[in-house]
Amino acid sequence: MPGFGRDTLQFLRDNARWLAGAFLLTMFSSFGQTFFIGLSGEELRARFDLSSGGFGGLYMLATLASAISLPWLGRTLDLMPGWKVVRFTMPAFALACVLITVAPNVAVLGLALYLLRLFGQGMMTETAYTETGRWFVANRGRAMALIVIGQQVGLAALPVLVVLIGRASGSWRTAWIASAALLVLVGLPAIVALLRVERVPRSHEAKVRDRRTARDWTRAQVLRDPILYLLLLGTLAPPFISTVIFFHQDYLIALRGYDPLAFAAAFPVMSVTTVVFGLACGHLIDRIGALRLLPFYLIPLAVASAAVALITPVWGVYVFMFLLGISSGFTSTLFGALWPEVYGLANLGGIRAIIVAAMVLATALGPGVSGALIDRGISLPQQMLWLSAWCVAACFVLGFSARQVRAREKRPLLQGAL
Repeated sequence: MPGFGRDTLQFLRDNARWLAGAFLLTMFSSFGQTFFIGLSGEELRARFDLSSGGFGGLYMLATLASAISLPWLGRTLDLMPGWKVVRFTMPAFALACVLITVAPNVAVLGLALYLLRLFGQGMMTETAYTETGRWFVANRGRAMALIVIGQQVGLAALPVLVVLIGRASGSWRTAWIASAALLVLVGLPAIVALLRVERVPRSHEAKVRDRRTARDWTRAQVLRDPILYLLLLGTLAPPFISTVIFFHQDYLIALRGYDPLAFAAAFPVMSVTTVVFGLACGHLIDRIGALRLLPFYLIPLAVASAAVALITPVWGVYVFMFLLGISSGFTSTLFGALWPEVYGLANLGGIRAIIVAAMVLATALGPGVSGALIDRGISLPQQMLWLSAWCVAACFVLGFSARQVRAREKRPLLQGAL
């Protein structure tokens, strides 16, 4: 495999502490990711008498609220070390896992979803990506590829485990209680212990900064930069599309008569593929940079979305998961390395919080919009064809944006132009 040899093993040995800490952050973020919440979707809809559109709308509001909160909470990563941020975010995350099991009404369910999205999908991944982006320069792509494997471990193992735990215990709540216990008793102490020692980039890495890291932008400058919004037009496609699929997995299973366990068993296909292509992407990023890969990374997602729409037998699930794994491998690694190349490192925590908030917003809109369309008779397969077309169009927009970013880095930064 490209980029995975003796040098990678040496890199792992030299940086095991920091890579392991970030790996655990991404792995434990699984309990706040859409795919995990979606595993309990059918039970939650039945308990509170919600339609697909109703539950999707509630999920959208909760995720929108978390997207609004994240830029303010994510700013803490520019003010204190990541391990101190973990000390208050992970207990709140565990509380959300418990709250969803005891919610007496829809309002409390919405609060639980809000906390899961803010502290799970939001702050856990935000902390992992921000700290790794600062720690590594010359090997930023490789480091990102290694830490995002944590997400894939969760994605591969948890769906099958949740189905089996639910069948053995007779209750969907058991998996959530176990998740809270793991966060507090295992995740929190391990991550804090690993991250307490700060990594300082070595001298040879600092020389790479001028080539791979943009000049430092402030958050205000970033928000006034038109290129940001062109980049978001393309970079928001993966979180939006994957959330739609994972959130409505019960609907798709019922629509096509799939066995739930057969569907859950396809997640490891995606996870293994994501790891392989994530490592390949990390190798390419360290060789040519994230910006040069940007215009092409949505092509596998375009094909994957079309596969969901057009392939109806159960084997089509495995085809889709394989293609989604290729896309996810490139996406997760690319997103970690891209923003330092566009906006620098000095305010990376606050800037990444803006980006992650936009991605959380995309994951909020996905279930709400798609659920409303399903309620109006527009099936999920039909919607996936539209989303495939979005990916194709976004490739051209991202190509233009990447050229603009490279061109302006060769010019002096004019404050008045921002």
